[in-house]
This record gives sequence, structure tokens and C-alpha cells, in this order.
Amino acid sequence: MTVLTESRLPLPLLRKGKVREVYEADRDHLLMVASDRVSAFDIVMREAIPRKGAVLTQISAFWFERLGAGIPSHFLTARTGEILRRFPALEPHRAEITGRTMLVRRTTPVPFECVVRGYISGSAWKEYKERGTLAGEPLPAGLVESGQLEPPVFSPATKEEAGHDINVPFDAMVAALGAPLAHRLRDASFAVYGAGREHAATRGIIIADTKFEFGVDAHGELRLIDEVMTPDSSRFWPADDYHPGRSQPSFDKQPLRDWLLALKATGKWNGEAPPPTLPPEVIAATSRRYLEAFRRLTGFDLPEDA
Repeated sequence: MTVLTESRLPLPLLRKGKVREVYEADRDHLLMVASDRVSAFDIVMREAIPRKGAVLTQISAFWFERLGAGIPSHFLTARTGEILRRFPALEPHRAEITGRTMLVRRTTPVPFECVVRGYISGSAWKEYKERGTLAGEPLPAGLVESGQLEPPVFSPATKEEAGHDINVPFDAMVAALGAPLAHRLRDASFAVYGAGREHAATRGIIIADTKFEFGVDAHGELRLIDEVMTPDSSRFWPADDYHPGRSQPSFDKQPLRDWLLALKATGKWNGEAPPPTLPPEVIAATSRRYLEAFRRLTGFDLPEDA
């Protein structure tokens, strides 16, 4: 399968993110192409991770199809053959788009990340450890790192063009969007997370937290958009190795982060661009971690043509 650092399709480019290019397929539809680019500590590495883009796309497709009866989404298909039938001019780019491309409806994105935390980790744990709060709002006393939050906590965040998104109180979302839409977003986020957490548990995975994006279509309907419960948008922990009170191993780019942290600890990298050159063993280990996440969640290996 082609390792893709950047797609170049003969379509108008709507936007380019750290991982994806989004193209205007026609007036009503977009094509989302997930490259194999990888970022860590908000820096995009020079080297790509083989099959990463296909894993992100196909996991999202798995969830969109599984959750479709419960909440509308922008998803139409991630099947390459179907995309090429609808847009035959892309046939010369088959290798570029195979397995890593989704056809979706256009929406106007809601300007907030909808984060649901079922366990306290990452930036939430850092703030709680320092102040006992999350986005300035108090959490119960006595929590430990990676401890379960029951019930889960809805923790919206702003969408930042550069750097980390910023956690904000739910009241900030209400003030910006109005109470009806803010409550719909919170309810939908809890529903999707609950369904995802339930399925993942049967596959030996804890979804510790995840972030969703929503958009409003041309008819005013709220839809789940972007990617859904992938290793890039969620923390996946192996349930059989879960121990609260410490950080957890995860099914994502942990091998890459661990290697970079070791470089920072020894003064061989200052944590800023340009990033260091990734050794082949780190690239391979990171690729295997993504593929294992796909296999565990879906129950089968990622097809060679995806």
C-alpha cells in the first residue's frame, strides 16, 4: 500500500490539517483524505507511519456505520470503488485514495470540540492534580491518575488553529451557542461515547476519553462529523493492563511519544521544530500499534487494499 505524506487530488482543496486534506467533491459533498502524517507534541514529523491514514479512516467508517441508527452523521462511504464510480476523474489517483478516503456531506462545523472523559488523564489530570478542577470547575476529591469518572464528564474545548485546544466550562459553550444547541451537543456526545465504550469493552479496550465534532447541514440537521473514536481522537487503553494511579499504555502513537520524550530527557531534542529523524524501528512499532487498535476494535485485520 502507498505510504502517503500528502494527497494531491484534481479537486479544489478546502483545507489541510495535521493529518487530512479535505477537498470539495461537488456542491454538496466533500472528500476527506487521511494521509500517513503523524504529529506529536503539536509538531508534524517528517516521516510518515505506514497504513495510519487507512486505520483512521476505516475505524471512523466502522463507527459511523455502527452508530448510524442512533445519530445522523455526515458519512456516506469509505469504499474506494464507490467513490471512484461517483467521481471517475479520480481513477488515476486510485493508489493515493485507496482505503484512506471518506465521502461525506457538507456541513458547517460547530466551533467546539465535544470531549467526553470517562477517566481522568492527560491535561485533565494535570489541572486536577494542581487545582482539583477541570476547566475551572471542581471535580470530586480523591481522584487518582487514570481513575474512572462515573458518570463521565462532558468537557468542551475551543478549536485552536495552532497548539492545543483549550478546555472551557460548559457554560462557555452555552453562552456561545445558546442553551438548546449546547445541550443537544452534550446529550449526543454522551450517547455516542456510551455506545462506543460499551462495544470497546467487549473487545478488551477502555475508551478513556474521546473528542467529537459536529456540524449542521444545509437543512439545519445536527450531524456527527470528522473522525470518530480513533486512536488519534481518543485514548484507548488495554483493559487487561489497566491499573489506576499511573499512566496507562495505549493503542496509538505511544512508541513515537516515548522515543521523543527520551530524546528530550537526554537533551538531544528541545521539543521544537524541526523534529528529529524517526528511526525505522519507531516507525514500524507505531504502525503496528495503530493496526492492533483496528484489529481489536473491529475483530478483523485491516484489509491489504485498505
